[in-house]
Amino acid sequence: DYQSSASSTAALGEPQGYGASFLARTNGLNGTNSLSGSGSIGNRIVAIAESQLGQTEQPPGSNESPAIAQYRTTTEGAIPGAPWCAYFASWAASQAGEPLGAQGQGIGDVPDIWSWAQSTGRAIPNGPGVQPKPGDLIVFGGEHVGIVRGVLPNGQISTIEGNYENKVAANVRSPTEATGYVSMS
Repeated sequence: DYQSSASSTAALGEPQGYGASFLARTNGLNGTNSLSGSGSIGNRIVAIAESQLGQTEQPPGSNESPAIAQYRTTTEGAIPGAPWCAYFASWAASQAGEPLGAQGQGIGDVPDIWSWAQSTGRAIPNGPGVQPKPGDLIVFGGEHVGIVRGVLPNGQISTIEGNYENKVAANVRSPTEATGYVSMS
């Protein structure tokens, strides 16, 4: 989905409010977690996405791995070997109890995520004064989607993105990079 030399992955430490004990309650890829009833939807999406940091394509550039195969399971019509940023976002949202799509079927295409967001009143076009919340989806044109981890004191957006440089990566983005956000809470 996305490769960039601009904002490379960064060691962000733990964002405020997401301690190890909170993150330890996620059980990874087995489809079960104890987060479905704790905290806000946004916080649950972030914690679930954080539990996947470092998952990589095997081999690199293949859009495949056991983890990516699991991400596809929450998106109807998902295609093995296809770009997987939207599959990852759909999986994290589904695991948190807030699946994407009109029937919760997941959405595997970035433009379709934005269309769904517009039709459900969740679309927030980027502009002056727009500040996303943790767990919101961050959309980059029709090409890439990630999950907002938080807004840093300098205004930069901390993200977790599937299929960023062939892995699930923590990233820091300029607020001007996003075309919009999808409110998930």
